[in-house]
Amino acid sequence: MNKESIAVGLDIGTTKIVAMIGKKNEYGKLEILGVGKSKSLGVHRGVVNNITQTIQSIQQAVAEAENNSGYKINDVVVGIAGQHIRSIQHHDYIIRKNADEVIGDYDIEQLTSQVQNLAMLPGEEIIHALPQEFKIDGQSEIKEPVGMYGGRVESSFHIVVGQAASIRNLGRCVKSAGLELTGLTLEPLASSDAVLSQEEKEAGVALIDIGGGTTDLAIFKDGIIRHTAVIPFGGNVITDDIKEGCSIIEKQAELLKTRFGSAWPGENKDNEIVSIPGLRGREPKEISLKNLSKIIHARVVEIIEQVYAEIKQYGHEEPKKKLIAGIVLTGGGAQLKHIKQLVEYITGMDTRIGYPNEHLAGNSDEELSSPLYATSVGLVMESLRNNLNSATPFVEMKREEPIVVTPSVVPHYEEPIKNEVEDVVVQPKETQVKQEKAEPETPKRRYDFNNLLGKIKEFLDNAE
Repeated sequence: MNKESIAVGLDIGTTKIVAMIGKKNEYGKLEILGVGKSKSLGVHRGVVNNITQTIQSIQQAVAEAENNSGYKINDVVVGIAGQHIRSIQHHDYIIRKNADEVIGDYDIEQLTSQVQNLAMLPGEEIIHALPQEFKIDGQSEIKEPVGMYGGRVESSFHIVVGQAASIRNLGRCVKSAGLELTGLTLEPLASSDAVLSQEEKEAGVALIDIGGGTTDLAIFKDGIIRHTAVIPFGGNVITDDIKEGCSIIEKQAELLKTRFGSAWPGENKDNEIVSIPGLRGREPKEISLKNLSKIIHARVVEIIEQVYAEIKQYGHEEPKKKLIAGIVLTGGGAQLKHIKQLVEYITGMDTRIGYPNEHLAGNSDEELSSPLYATSVGLVMESLRNNLNSATPFVEMKREEPIVVTPSVVPHYEEPIKNEVEDVVVQPKETQVKQEKAEPETPKRRYDFNNLLGKIKEFLDNAE
């Protein structure tokens, strides 16, 4: 019997780090087994700037996910973003030795690995080399070349490039947190898996993922990724603007944004005011909601205009490149009130909010359907596609936990123990010794048992 595949995604964002454990249920939907979330302290605009703090935040999120699920995480697929990410288009080809043989997976792998060796700028590395349409012996617009005949196989590639140092720092944080890094995925690609349908990708769609530190863009047309970009502004910049504009602390600015903030100033009346507690004996501050939405509006317009410039650069106004499905907004920033209307107003394109609930099992926690978790869900789906078994159950711990001596048993055994000569070998004596040891040494016994089980497994593997 095949073991079920348990997948783990790790979303290392600017504001939060999320570890998510999941598996496919019998209906092919994603069943989330456990989620861990921690405040991201060592990441700025998608880039690690404090190794120690990032490791601690990863460990905190992973420990919470493990406790919630009862699984031990071994390896993870990690999402990458940041202002260092850029994308380029490249065309390459191979000449096959034997044109009378059908094209196989090996030929496509050979073509892709050839692209991976492309010379980059100093300090840059290729993250993804994604094939688009293929051309075989001059015949163009071929999406699936495997199984066809041909001597010359060529393809256009969408290549995602990032700074080698940033990628290595991310890898080091994951490894130092005690995990194996099995995959690195561009965050907007992961989010697109979670919130976009195949029909939207065919028709043409722009996914805008508004995170804390960055806003990521991925454009699809004819089911193929056409353009990616990372804008180095996100929800945190809006919070900073509120902090400066209203002269309040960051925590209060974030609360104001999420509870009362709106991207459309016309929605608030002049007399709508919210009172903020003053610092250490100072008078409370009164803030007009109209002014608050004006501050938010100004920054959101700037972010959307930068994203729209990227969409124009792709050439969405050309008939063949038209994005019929419009724009899909996701990420934490997509929860901002009236942002959908503002995006429609600026771009003139149909817009909807993208929720990852389409791929989740029916009994999933309602909170997981939030756009906030789109990237995490997409990373778990990526891990499942790779057929990884990224987590193992804490079977030994579950066995250990029910063995608890209840306090009510203790008085019952006190009398026989007084007679030391007669009761040296009776059961009650052993029970009391067990209980005396149990309190200070429970953690040590648990981990010793883990090690023992590991040694037994190792011995059995070697014996086979």
